[in-house]
Amino acid sequence: MAKSLTSEQHTEVVQTVKDRFEKNMHRHEGIEWEQVLARLEQSPEKLWSLYQMEATEGEPDVIGLDANTGEYIFMDCSVESPKGRRSICYDREALESRKQHKPQNSAMDMATEMGIEILTEEQYRELQSLGNFDNKTSSWVKTPDNIRKLGGAIFCDRRYDTVFVYHNGAESYYGARGFRGLLRV
Repeated sequence: MAKSLTSEQHTEVVQTVKDRFEKNMHRHEGIEWEQVLARLEQSPEKLWSLYQMEATEGEPDVIGLDANTGEYIFMDCSVESPKGRRSICYDREALESRKQHKPQNSAMDMATEMGIEILTEEQYRELQSLGNFDNKTSSWVKTPDNIRKLGGAIFCDRRYDTVFVYHNGAESYYGARGFRGLLRV
């Protein structure tokens, strides 16, 4: 798959992300849009990934700057788990283990295809500190190897003004569960 954008797609995603950036300054205090844009323009493949996040209704926004690497961090900031990434199991192994009623894809495969990372529990909690997300949905998060080896996977949501972490079989999937991604630029 070609990981490049048409000039129209480029203009569209840059304008959409810029508008969101300007409307949500509390998520990225002290960060200037021009610096973010300059970094995006130097990395067309990252801009393509950002477009994929937007196309699956993730509503990506800058949520910080990695002090160690100097990279800007984008996360999906849609109020609920991105609509275009729901009804999927956790990973390829889980997908292949299903004998019937297989979902279309898995969270880990989709993230790889999109060029993004699935959020860790810590990153998910960081996102929740910026607003209230997943009040009606849930999101798969990166599962520790020891849990995954036993067939499980973890997901998070927000209920009762609290972030909860749960477990499920990695092969399970639900219409209200997707995943949130992170992109470093």
